[in-house]
Amino acid sequence: MDLFNNLALGFGVAFTVQNLIYAFVGCLLGTLIGVLPGIGPLATIAMLLPATYALPPVAALIMLAGIYYGAQYGGSTTAILVNLPGESSSVVTVIDGYQMARNGRAGPALAAAGLGSFFAGCVGTLILAAFAAPLTELAFKFGPAEYFSLMILGLIGAVVLASGSLLKAVAMIVLGLLMGMVGTDVNSGVARFSFDIPELTDGIGFIVIAMGVFGYGEIISNLSKHESEREVFTASVSGLMPTKEDFKNMIPAVLRGTALGSILGILPGGGAVMAAFAAYTLEKKTKLRPGEVPFGKGNIRGVAAPEAANNAGAQTSFIPLLTLGIPPNAVMALMVGAMTIHNIQPGPQVMTSNPELFWGLIASMWIGNLMLVVLNLPLIGIWIKLLTVPYRWLFPSIVLFCAIGVYSTNNNTFDIWMVGIFGFIGYLFIKLGAEPAPLLLGFILGPMMEEYLRRALLLSRGDWSVFLTRPLSAGLLAAAVLLLAVVLMPSVKSKREEAFVED
Repeated sequence: MDLFNNLALGFGVAFTVQNLIYAFVGCLLGTLIGVLPGIGPLATIAMLLPATYALPPVAALIMLAGIYYGAQYGGSTTAILVNLPGESSSVVTVIDGYQMARNGRAGPALAAAGLGSFFAGCVGTLILAAFAAPLTELAFKFGPAEYFSLMILGLIGAVVLASGSLLKAVAMIVLGLLMGMVGTDVNSGVARFSFDIPELTDGIGFIVIAMGVFGYGEIISNLSKHESEREVFTASVSGLMPTKEDFKNMIPAVLRGTALGSILGILPGGGAVMAAFAAYTLEKKTKLRPGEVPFGKGNIRGVAAPEAANNAGAQTSFIPLLTLGIPPNAVMALMVGAMTIHNIQPGPQVMTSNPELFWGLIASMWIGNLMLVVLNLPLIGIWIKLLTVPYRWLFPSIVLFCAIGVYSTNNNTFDIWMVGIFGFIGYLFIKLGAEPAPLLLGFILGPMMEEYLRRALLLSRGDWSVFLTRPLSAGLLAAAVLLLAVVLMPSVKSKREEAFVED
């Protein structure tokens, strides 16, 4: 009964006119900025944080939360329409979402992303409300060794996930890990792999690589072809909503993605990103139904599952923040900043000392998710209209938006040059038939893996057996080895190559 009483209190707080307006403003800003390539939720919240200083604490946090999941949602729009992941958790949506758009099915892809996100967001919020305390106990069981093993499993999952040759996928992950090491060493403070270029001492930005490899690379590839051969897929856009068959395929995928995202979102260190990759890997392991489009060619499950996973992860990532005061990702770290500004100490005492804020924020997430669907489903037609713009106008505007997005994150012209360089590298990847998604996962997880590896070894005084003596860590490593062994089995390998055969 306590849960219902608490939720009644939360909805009482969230349904005030002021809080509804701030939730709507947050969702609208988040979606609009999520659609602009390069400006993800982190940059948006950082830019708008000063605007919340004058607001009451509950309204400020409701608005910032709206911006967060609005931008998570908006990132899928550019990923599907123009092959540009707005932020790291949209990287997987690109693989099948963009192919669906090329096949004239941008509408169903956007609707699948929207409906999957709405369902997962609602379930994630329910889990946050019901299981905040017990799920926090699970997060406590993860030490540095467990996180390192989980990330090893994630990287091996990315090898399985990549289309084409296994060797190329491994090479891309290694390249991503190496690029993640550029910058300043966390322990010693010494610059490494920066080649005496001052701008590289802070490392290479994720947005710079994502924009260059996916956005500019695709544009250079298109411009290198004759006008008649260019992949401009605006000619036929059939139906804005998924068909009955699409729903049959989508529903189990959304349920699986939601379950994975809800669990992985709790874990510190980019839970929503891990969840999206894990959900896509799981879908590829699930048998294709007769007549279903292969993965990588525009399978609707490849859009619905990762989008559901990253939105469920976005909601459950509030659990460690609100219950432990530990921000699981950079966006939540900004939320800690916002709470501190309003004299709220994040941690277990928030639930007891400030129940209006805790339950009001949770209730506002339900309202925010509903607002996102109401806002975005009617906008699908407008987003698709963008695709009818002639390519000669579309590509310069994408280049311009990317440049503005990249410049606005650090106010640094060096980043714009870097995007150009990575655009050329992305074009080379297309020519070599190498999949860029594993490179990005390696790049995102690399620095985190290094940090957890060092922490685990410091705690065990340099004893490497710590990864095998801790049961949870050993289990995750065993799963990784098993997954690798299965993929390398000749029969599985040949089937995998058949599944990924290019048209």
